[in-house]
Amino acid sequence: MNSNLLHVACIMDGNGRWAGKRGLPRTAGHTAGEESLADIVRAASKREVDYLTVFGFSTENWVRPRAEVRHILGLHKKLFGRIKELNENNVRINWIGRPFDEPGSRTPLYVQRAIRKAIDDTSKNTGMVLTVAFDYGSRSELTRAAVKLVTSDQELTPTNLQSWLYDASLPPVDVLVRTSGESRISNFLLWQIKSAKIYFTERPWPDFDDVDLDAAIALTKI
Repeated sequence: MNSNLLHVACIMDGNGRWAGKRGLPRTAGHTAGEESLADIVRAASKREVDYLTVFGFSTENWVRPRAEVRHILGLHKKLFGRIKELNENNVRINWIGRPFDEPGSRTPLYVQRAIRKAIDDTSKNTGMVLTVAFDYGSRSELTRAAVKLVTSDQELTPTNLQSWLYDASLPPVDVLVRTSGESRISNFLLWQIKSAKIYFTERPWPDFDDVDLDAAIALTKI
């Protein structure tokens, strides 16, 4: 673990499969997944978790059906709009992803506004930092960081490369959670997980609960 700070990262997979097994549309799975995230945020904030980083929407997710993408975007707007609940739990919102003003960014303006408002409205909170990776891909992050470093006057070192990541202040990940039986990293936080334990579970994200969270955290104590 890193300097007594506990950083948990989650690849929230299986919403569509959860819905399919129940004869529901994929959008229903994403809605259930958003509610599960709210539950996990509450649970994590009551434990010793200092940083919780979740993979909300990847750079590759834009190719999904338009109706599904619109639904996911709406859920993210709702997530960033849970200001009262976030403040009650002393949670500070953070975001990583392709910068809004750079080429390639596809985050709609209404989601941008929701992100900025959530960051501002929770900025005084002193508890857990919830980082949502939206329009995020680790290879894009690292490529951008490498270009920024090469075009700067800095020496080419790991420390200097890290300074150009989307958020250089994020501590290393202690445990990475991957749900729904998948055993892969999926282009998420490739730099930050270099020493992380990995908690794989067959349970889809909508079924992931505080018991699973405790099991993942327990890996960091081994």
